[in-house]
Amino acid sequence: MNPKRGVSCLIPFYNEGERIAAVLEVVTQVSAIDQIVCVDDGSADDTFRMIRAKWPAITVLRLPQNEGKAGAISRGLERVENELVLLMDADLQDLNKRELEAAIRAMQENDQVDMLILRRVNAAWFVKMNRGDVLLSGERIMKKQDLKAILARPVNGFQLEMAINEYMQEHHKDVRWMPWSATNTYKMAKRGPVKGMIKDFRMYADIIQYAGVFSFARQIASFARKPINWR
Repeated sequence: MNPKRGVSCLIPFYNEGERIAAVLEVVTQVSAIDQIVCVDDGSADDTFRMIRAKWPAITVLRLPQNEGKAGAISRGLERVENELVLLMDADLQDLNKRELEAAIRAMQENDQVDMLILRRVNAAWFVKMNRGDVLLSGERIMKKQDLKAILARPVNGFQLEMAINEYMQEHHKDVRWMPWSATNTYKMAKRGPVKGMIKDFRMYADIIQYAGVFSFARQIASFARKPINWR
């Protein structure tokens, strides 16, 4: 293991309340994570104050207005101090500390790997149908320099994962996956069936708008097909 390959965990959030608290309960127990940066993307609730009160060691940024996931991560990246960045969604369920530790260890021990995607093996069937459990997973460990280069491009809304995938394919990066039992909270559960369905539609519209049908199909066929060596 290269001891110099420190890890910063970067978590954007918007009105996540107890969901992000459950995530942080696990993440703060992982000793291999050297820094945690949370970005409040213009929330209307008091999650920002809750995090600061309960975990004073966490760096918390509060944006005055909602900038979307890519915008929030771009702001948070300015505070990241380490070579490796662990991106995580704020609404995860059933987080497993040992899986997270194993993922970080696997990335640190495989210097040739440029990015590790935590594959959501318990995702719903309709997510797996187009390999969304890999392609759209919000949990990734990657190099800060690559993420910075990706965010230098125009990336909006829900386009971030597609933009990362596209960049990695364009630059012939070594991308692997690892099984991950955590799942995200679906938008319909958070916002109700109608608003949740509209959000999902916008998400896929953003994805297709960014990547295009051909690129999306190419990612489904060939992107991140190999698992990482881990123990």
